[in-house]
Amino acid sequence: MSAQTYVRRVLDLYRSIPETPNRPRAADRRLAATLYEHAIPLDIVAAALVLATARRHYRYPQAPALRPVRSLHYYLPVIDELLTNPPPPGYREYLCRRLAPSAPHLVATIDHQKS
Repeated sequence: MSAQTYVRRVLDLYRSIPETPNRPRAADRRLAATLYEHAIPLDIVAAALVLATARRHYRYPQAPALRPVRSLHYYLPVIDELLTNPPPPGYREYLCRRLAPSAPHLVATIDHQKS
């Protein structure tokens, strides 16, 4: 996969998450390119975005509201976590099924990128 395709796919995933900007910033594009340069698998990036979205969505209901995500950098700690401890097979798909009602664009984007 070319760098341009990888960056586009990462940014498509990022934009498909509820409460993220419709237009990625230049810093988001640079980070996506850096992830490519470091050979971070697209599956890990997708899993990190899904996992972080699920954590935000299914947190304690009485907890204070979180601010919207404004940068792809928000997901870096989860990417690092999954590089160290990859999710078990099928876990991302499980989270996607759980998130489908609240994040249908994210799930559709991930399904589209698999094909």
